[in-house]
Amino acid sequence: MNVILITACPSGVATTFLAARGLERAAAQRGWKTSVEMHGQLAPLVPVDAATLQAAQLVVVAASAPVDLARFAGKRVFQAPISEALPDPRAFLTRAEAEARPWSPTVPANNVPPMPAATAGSPRIVAVTACPTGVAHTFMAAEALLQAGRGLGYPLRVETQGSVGAQDALTAEEIRAADVVILACDIEVDPSRFVGKRVFRTSTGAALKKSTQTIREALDKATVLEGAQGERAAAPAGKSGQRGPYRHLLTGVSFMLPMVVAGGLIIALSFVFGIEAFKEKGTLAAALMDIGGGAAFKLMVPLLAGYIAYSIADRPGIAPGMVGGYLASTLGAGFLGGIAAGFVAGYGAQALSRYVKLPASMEALKPILIIPLVASLVTGLVMIYVIGTPVAALLSSVTTFLKTMNTGNALILGALLGAMMCFDLGGPINKAAYAFGVGLISENTYGPMAAIMAAGMVPPIGMGIASLLARSKFSEPERDAGKAALALGLCFISEGAIPFMAKDPLRVIPVSVLGGAITGAMSMFFGVQLMAPHGGLFVLLIPHAVNHVLIYLLSIVTGSLVIGVGYALVKTGKAELPGATKESSPVVGKSGAAVGSS
Repeated sequence: MNVILITACPSGVATTFLAARGLERAAAQRGWKTSVEMHGQLAPLVPVDAATLQAAQLVVVAASAPVDLARFAGKRVFQAPISEALPDPRAFLTRAEAEARPWSPTVPANNVPPMPAATAGSPRIVAVTACPTGVAHTFMAAEALLQAGRGLGYPLRVETQGSVGAQDALTAEEIRAADVVILACDIEVDPSRFVGKRVFRTSTGAALKKSTQTIREALDKATVLEGAQGERAAAPAGKSGQRGPYRHLLTGVSFMLPMVVAGGLIIALSFVFGIEAFKEKGTLAAALMDIGGGAAFKLMVPLLAGYIAYSIADRPGIAPGMVGGYLASTLGAGFLGGIAAGFVAGYGAQALSRYVKLPASMEALKPILIIPLVASLVTGLVMIYVIGTPVAALLSSVTTFLKTMNTGNALILGALLGAMMCFDLGGPINKAAYAFGVGLISENTYGPMAAIMAAGMVPPIGMGIASLLARSKFSEPERDAGKAALALGLCFISEGAIPFMAKDPLRVIPVSVLGGAITGAMSMFFGVQLMAPHGGLFVLLIPHAVNHVLIYLLSIVTGSLVIGVGYALVKTGKAELPGATKESSPVVGKSGAAVGSS
């Protein structure tokens, strides 16, 4: 039989690839001739050609993201969420062969999958997910909420605000029809379009690990969002409305991160021509250094401060925040001064917005004239006369300590940062360590970031190694999740280990912290420096992005083996991952993941 296999997940990374490979192998075992079309970011989309389309007898679509099916009109098509294909690809293909029906175009022209039809009395839910890097937690939380919604029988649509912008954006009609809005966001997102709706705020971590509980709490505890359309809405009181300084800081870091990545890697590229080649004016090396160090790195602190202020006070906070951030850079206060400037500007602009009352005829001048002017003036004076000098002295002391510390201090700092990265895998402690490393890159201090990224890679790699070393202790879904974790770990996506931590925290957390501490300590001990704050092993392909490549790899391998061997020894018996059942246990020879780890 000639079959076309199509896979797509919200992030288009791991799940898309794993489902495609699993379905392809299962089809080969049946003797089917397959053509695979993956809608993802690992490779450019290559649609099946006209001849393949003409010869196809069955089209199998495993997708939780928009896919245009109009070209398959008249063909036998089977469509289901990608999460249903992962546990047992062979059973999925059996269903596809039995349930496929001739396709007639019914998908909306904008190609956004409609909200599932509501059953009588079931609440309609929409959600938005966003994390600081917009890579893993954003999409994993989205898939977890979708699966939980299906399990509860509730229509649910999720918009992801990831590193490439908003995907599967909610329409005005969907928002208007929704009974509850879930904002599973670790950074600040504009909630003004949800004014008047019942809104529940939580984190991506909670939505990922406790998705069913999150939906139930949202239905029970969501409160009406107050405000005016087009203006920053007031957060509802209570637990569901908590925001606070930590979220504002992560918002600033998330906007600064692309600038750090671009600047660091462009500087590394300038070193290809020689470590000091950029000193010769007019050369390509000098141009690269001007772009990376002269432009990108100089914008990092103003961006950090500006978007911390934006998170607090909306758009009126951007101007005073960036002014304060630029002053922090020129005064030598660096990223610490930028953080202080962001909060001063943000809360100052917020206070002006709330407490300065003007006649109705002049109210429109507040956001475009009065708030930017007064807040910029206050922030600038505070930075120059109050905050700038002492923070600059503090930062100078920190960077001097980091660059001149002895072996013992390097080991301690590396072990501490490594342990923090592995303790909660994307939680507050992990993000605090990561933000510290990113901030130091702006001060041309690259050692801590190397330890942080290496340590963040080892928990998922270690879980994958453990699932290979002690196969008898792992169920089939766990072994498949281990394969996915290996791939995610190589990409510096620590969240690949979350399924194992959620199921067995008392064993996974200690061995992960131990392995991460060893990796971080080794990286700092050997003086490894990393120019970019993300990318995993793939960043090693860029010349001079890492100064001691082999030692860096040794640090990662050592920590991964400690975790892998350690967990293989302490794990007892088989334990299914959350949501797996004996009836849905996969068979030997398939590939997939127990959770949406894209």
